[in-house]
Amino acid sequence: MSGPGAETATHCPYCALQCGMRLRPTEASGPGAVPVEVTERPDFPVNRGALCGKGRSAPALLARGVRLTGPLVRDRPGGPLRAAGWDEALDRVAAGVRTARERHGADAVGVFGGGGLTNEKAYQLGKFARVVLGTANIDYNGRFCMSSAAAAHRRAFGLDRGLPFPLADVPHTGCLILVGANPADTMPPALRYFRELRENGGTLIVVDPRRTRTAEQADLHLQPRPGTDLALALGLLHLVIADGLVDEAFVAARTTGYERARAAAMAHWPDRVERITGIQVSQLRRAAELFGHAATGMVLTARGPEQQSKGTDTVGAWIDLCLATGNAGRPYAGYGCLTGQGNGQGGREHGQKADQLPGYRSIEDPAARAHVAAVWGVDPDALPRAGRSAYELLDGLGGPDGARALLVMGSNPVVSAPNAAHVTARLRTLDLLVVADLVLSETARLADVVLPVTQWAEEDGTTTNLEGRVILRRRAVDPPEGVRGELWLLGELARRLGVERGFPADAEQVFDELRRASAGGAADYSGISYRRIAAEDGVFWPCPDPAHPGTPRLFLDRFATPDGRARFAAVTHRPAGEEPDREYPLYLTTGRVLAQYQSGAQTRRVAELNAAAPGPFVELHPRLAERLGVADGDPVAVVSRRGRAVAPARVSAAIRPDTVFMPFHWPGAGRANSLTNPALDPVSRMPEFKTCAVRVERAVAGEPADLAERAHRAERAERAAAPGHTADERAAG
Repeated sequence: MSGPGAETATHCPYCALQCGMRLRPTEASGPGAVPVEVTERPDFPVNRGALCGKGRSAPALLARGVRLTGPLVRDRPGGPLRAAGWDEALDRVAAGVRTARERHGADAVGVFGGGGLTNEKAYQLGKFARVVLGTANIDYNGRFCMSSAAAAHRRAFGLDRGLPFPLADVPHTGCLILVGANPADTMPPALRYFRELRENGGTLIVVDPRRTRTAEQADLHLQPRPGTDLALALGLLHLVIADGLVDEAFVAARTTGYERARAAAMAHWPDRVERITGIQVSQLRRAAELFGHAATGMVLTARGPEQQSKGTDTVGAWIDLCLATGNAGRPYAGYGCLTGQGNGQGGREHGQKADQLPGYRSIEDPAARAHVAAVWGVDPDALPRAGRSAYELLDGLGGPDGARALLVMGSNPVVSAPNAAHVTARLRTLDLLVVADLVLSETARLADVVLPVTQWAEEDGTTTNLEGRVILRRRAVDPPEGVRGELWLLGELARRLGVERGFPADAEQVFDELRRASAGGAADYSGISYRRIAAEDGVFWPCPDPAHPGTPRLFLDRFATPDGRARFAAVTHRPAGEEPDREYPLYLTTGRVLAQYQSGAQTRRVAELNAAAPGPFVELHPRLAERLGVADGDPVAVVSRRGRAVAPARVSAAIRPDTVFMPFHWPGAGRANSLTNPALDPVSRMPEFKTCAVRVERAVAGEPADLAERAHRAERAERAAAPGHTADERAAG
């Protein structure tokens, strides 16, 4: 900021749109005061000034009574957390790490990162794991978000960037198929692009088991059974082939593998696909005609088809539909993925994933290892190999071959991981759990050491939005005195563990090293600088040198494969990891609601958002409700092979009669991820969040009130007892 009242141009801390906003200082003071307010930033091209309620209310998290303001440590297992100084807290972490390594080896220390961390933090965290800890066991919660789409993208095109074109291209396509996405709730400012598409004469097809607010905007809504998106994509490809709508010239000139993909698709004839998906043949034919006859077409997927144990193949089949119709590698056409987390794109490019080094390089590639090791000043042979994926890392905690100490940064797996009760139990077995967060999340409450860290408005750093646009967040306000940045704390831990250099706290200095480490990689940031980002409203990667304009649109000349051709995926439908049966006769699918975000650790602390979405619910069809004798608002229990969740019923004809829906933002009795299935995609290692077999029953008398109120009381009491919270909050507990 340049002076009193000056505004700081920055970006929202939440979803992957990374909407532009301005922060203006306020004159408020005292407990609960919010130091800045949000104003619009209409010049930023992605959101053009529009913000959702989460973005507008984001400064509420900066209030002193909401967030942590000093380190916390636990003196004995099961004992309370108490206030500590930074030296004591970091010494405790360093001692625990040394003990775990001495007793069990380097891989006994694990790191679990987050898709909300800036590029600088993600890069430095990966470097810290490999150089300081020497561990292979690092992964992040983005494995639960984008990994299947990323794997399919790389397999088809040789490169993974969520959208290979700017969002501004969307209104200009002829037909868009939106699969398993509800941007009206998850990224509301993006909804204007789909409205503009229809205003321009284009057609919108939405694929979703629920009639969401997004589906209500569609020209055609396809409502498949959960877990059958692969069959649907193959059925549409079958019809495109059968009706002579294949772009033969494009297939011949720019692709490979079509004949095998064609044979696989022809085994998915319309009647068979109707039986699998529950979608009538007439609707299938209508969708194929709309897409196949359009001058240009796009398919955008989100978590619906991706969070499945066959998510990579499912996305591959939707890519095949684009390739067969010539809708790839040309303007206003192509396949893309709507990234979820704020830095879900950049977070997976620079070293947080178990199998990757910066620049989206493979950690198993000798040339990649040599390049990055040279930047880091270490021997390539000293770098560990690929480690365990996110769920496998969590599942192995405390076991014979698993991590005994874990650093969690920017994630809340107690709420967000599949089979969450099991993951919580594994976290409790650790010799040392360290959580760096801005609030006392459910995972932080289990920790031995809690490290309070800065927020988006209190620091500089870059993120990469869903378009591949690298943008710049700017510091607008100073953090509380006892709060430190993650870059600083990683440097302090590195020094305590014997590495004196290479971990600066200055974000721009870290970014400059990231540029060198990414140079020549798939995600090449070497031509991007803070100055360029600020001057150009973001720079699209790849950008291999300062004179390069950046790459808003990929693949126009060639795909990023060795021969320049896109590759079809010859895939076939297979059942979900768990299908309904006599004991568990229904499908469960999970997702988000408008007013909450991810595990809710932040948004559940904002009064405005809690008023709009105060707690979990179970959405079920009126026919199912009638069969159960349940009315709207009655407590019901959803039971899977892994657990039980209790929440009020929300009776709605918007959902299929064979399916129930739960949002996943809440802990306690209504935790949806107590139910979800950790079955993993064999390629991406994505867990199957989006479908599992459940039964629904009336809750036991007193059960929801007892469980929910007990959890709520415990949450309030622990938050109020934590040092740094206000007297008013302690009294409320």
